[in-house]
Amino acid sequence: MTADDADLNQNIVGHFAPDPPAKLGVAVSGGGDSVALLVLLSEWAAADLHVVTVDHGLRAEAADEARMVAQLCHDLGASHDILKWQGADSSGNLMDQARRARYRLMAEWAQARGIGDVALGHTRDDLAETFLIRLARGAGLDGLSAMSARRQHGGVVFHRPLLGVSRAALRDVLQARGTGWAEDPTNDNPAFDRARARLVLETLEPLGVTTDGLAHVAQTLRDARDALEQVSLQVARQHVRFDTGDVMLARDVLIDQPKEVARRLLQAAFLWVAGPGYPPRGAAQMRVLEAVAAGDEMTLQGCRMLHRRGDIRVCREWKAVADQRSAPGDVWDGRWVLDGPEDDVHVAALGEAGLEHCPDRKSTGRPAASLMASPAVWQGDRLIAAPLAGLANGWSVRLVRASEAFFTGLGES
Repeated sequence: MTADDADLNQNIVGHFAPDPPAKLGVAVSGGGDSVALLVLLSEWAAADLHVVTVDHGLRAEAADEARMVAQLCHDLGASHDILKWQGADSSGNLMDQARRARYRLMAEWAQARGIGDVALGHTRDDLAETFLIRLARGAGLDGLSAMSARRQHGGVVFHRPLLGVSRAALRDVLQARGTGWAEDPTNDNPAFDRARARLVLETLEPLGVTTDGLAHVAQTLRDARDALEQVSLQVARQHVRFDTGDVMLARDVLIDQPKEVARRLLQAAFLWVAGPGYPPRGAAQMRVLEAVAAGDEMTLQGCRMLHRRGDIRVCREWKAVADQRSAPGDVWDGRWVLDGPEDDVHVAALGEAGLEHCPDRKSTGRPAASLMASPAVWQGDRLIAAPLAGLANGWSVRLVRASEAFFTGLGES
């Protein structure tokens, strides 16, 4: 083993210290970065390796690359599974759809096999390229910060042990061992952001703007972001309250916070109420802060922000759930489960029409806007029960989205 190899292995040892997982998933596409990760992990040999390849079906070569990975896994004595994604559609950002699907499929795969940790092959070059891509989109601190070395998604911890390693060093590992890899043709296609970022980096290097330099800047911003997250979390623990499915915070407390802390608290509230997804864009977040200062109410991202008795209340928006239906016992709107005595019914939003049939709704202390978006039991057009609006009729309701997820969301990236 060369001195360079020892340094690479130390990156892995240091990342997983002091308690490496006994069972480790490895995401391998067939590209040089992920193949080198697999080789280094197999030489580290501190964990039982299980490899997964996601075939998005977006390139004809992907199936051959998956078979190449399968052969390498056979040679290394590691198990291998191929997951296929067929959910692409023509709407929205196809690359983002594929990325989200990849993480979801890998998390489901890992959980089904009792694997709590999955390693990814992101490198220092990825940090620099992502920084440039997001800079071009006008990203703020969160967007420009380096991706995290560990991230929890779907109950699985995803690890990036090679963020301090260059792509070239990983290619050297493979060439020294005579191990082949596949080159993704999109890496050189200027139609894709990442390919353009690589070209820009080559152009900027004579000016002293290097991959190493940008990666260092991204990591420095990450440190600043981590500090802000800790401050925001402390404020949230002290002041955020929950009323069933709503988030509440004293308006005076929110106004007294630095703007960036207030923004993070509100962003976490919208994401917790509406469910996982991308937060509102920067301009929209600024409008929320302006509305708080002015005492205005607003609708954003399937949520309502209300002012009540000195509190800011973030609740679900009725229009965002008006068409949702589920059976009793199933999860409605990603967070509610209703159980009761009847079968020939369905769960849907209470709405304005249903609210009129809840005479005790005012005793709940919850505003009408919040109650309208709450779950109710219907038999055709006839309201049977609305537990959150004071009309139980033998039905119970429980919130399956834990309040602790709000605080986790303040530090998740």
